[in-house]
Amino acid sequence: MGRGRPVKSAIRQNVVEILNVKGEMYGYDIYRVYREIFPTITLRSIYYHLKKGVSTGEFVVKEVRKEKGNFSWGGETEKTYYALGPKANAKGDQRVKDYFRK
Repeated sequence: MGRGRPVKSAIRQNVVEILNVKGEMYGYDIYRVYREIFPTITLRSIYYHLKKGVSTGEFVVKEVRKEKGNFSWGGETEKTYYALGPKANAKGDQRVKDYFRK
């Protein structure tokens, strides 16, 4: 067995399940859905696992959009949209399917 942290992660697997049902989503949208289905998590942790998942091939960055609006930090935001990558292994979690069905 190799040394160091294991590459598998329950959080990343849950994000894979969400993207498997929904298609592509941006980070904060993934966070909002995740918190309603699974145990509480921080936004920072979601972004860490998205970045790690891109490096392991579980996720791919589909596009980066700049959107204008009236935000507390200014008039523009940048949203990075993620989708499943070639190494994603979705198992078909029933909780995720039920959430999007209602």
